[in-house]
Amino acid sequence: MSPPPSLASGSPTPPSGAFDVALLDLDGVVYVGPDAVPGVPDALASARAAGMRLGFVTNNAARTPDEVAGHLTALGVPAGAGDVITSSQAAATVVADLLGAGAAVLPVGGAGVAAALTAAGLRVVARAEDGPVAVVQGYGREVGWAQLAEAVVAVRNGARHVATNTDATIPSPRGPLPGNGAMVGVVSAITGQAPLVTGKPDPAMHAECVRRTGARRPLVVGDRLDTDIEGARRAGAASLLVLTGVTDPAILLEAPPQHRPDLLSADAGSLLVPHPAVDRVAGGLRCGAWTARPAEAEGTWLLSADASTTDPGDGLDGLRALCVAHWERHPDDGARARVLAADPVAAAALAEWGLGPAATGSEQ
Repeated sequence: MSPPPSLASGSPTPPSGAFDVALLDLDGVVYVGPDAVPGVPDALASARAAGMRLGFVTNNAARTPDEVAGHLTALGVPAGAGDVITSSQAAATVVADLLGAGAAVLPVGGAGVAAALTAAGLRVVARAEDGPVAVVQGYGREVGWAQLAEAVVAVRNGARHVATNTDATIPSPRGPLPGNGAMVGVVSAITGQAPLVTGKPDPAMHAECVRRTGARRPLVVGDRLDTDIEGARRAGAASLLVLTGVTDPAILLEAPPQHRPDLLSADAGSLLVPHPAVDRVAGGLRCGAWTARPAEAEGTWLLSADASTTDPGDGLDGLRALCVAHWERHPDDGARARVLAADPVAAAALAEWGLGPAATGSEQ
């Protein structure tokens, strides 16, 4: 078996051949809003043809596994309900284990929350006056004042507040929009009670998907550092970060150790191609045509592009070099990074990544 990947070592063979199962987040990875990320359905079909199996692990609790599988299939990613693990299912399992079958639970969120609670043998109630012993709160587009008020009253009366996740935002074609964490924060702020959070990064969700698929060498594919990447690390799985969702290069560069992915790509199409290594060269670190080296100013990096190199890579080699260099300097914590461009090509890349001005040309 080949050694585990890292951003420094890359993956000399395509991940679709190096890993037996991809555990894919959905929002921001396979689709954004109602639409597939361009090229991803075809890429996943090719990964399957190469022998990789797919599992879908989502913190979005609004829909049932059947509904999620139907949406995926309509987008050209054939899936069955058994291929999908939702945070509602994880929450329902935790509540059933804690409180026993038949316990009264108040759901807050989309239809997927109540469906998961019922499937777990719990009794769904509609009002705080029905005596729920727990409130399970998940994302739902129609969640409003009335549901939040019932949750507040139930928690104030002694019900355990359980959140399927605390993602502050969800990706959308219009940019990030309020996620379940924003609504959970309303209930917590009023009741003064911190919720029990059961979705990612808790390893239970990935562990359940590993159990279902029999994965021996899984790869978690996600767009969020604090859920997908940390969840993979806590579950002992390798991780691939894609930039089609909420994480941008500036956030990635400053990530603390538990949020650092093993592989990086623009989108899930990178399951089909090798990932480059980052090599140590005189005075710095190099990936493809890009080199990151310490600048004269303390805590600053200088990025340069080799114009004589004919292989452009995938557009992220400079970011890979910067991440490995900065993370080596800060092995135990995240830290802000200042990056300067040594040439116009590097300046343009830094501007695109949100890491620097449109052009610098030199250390200033």
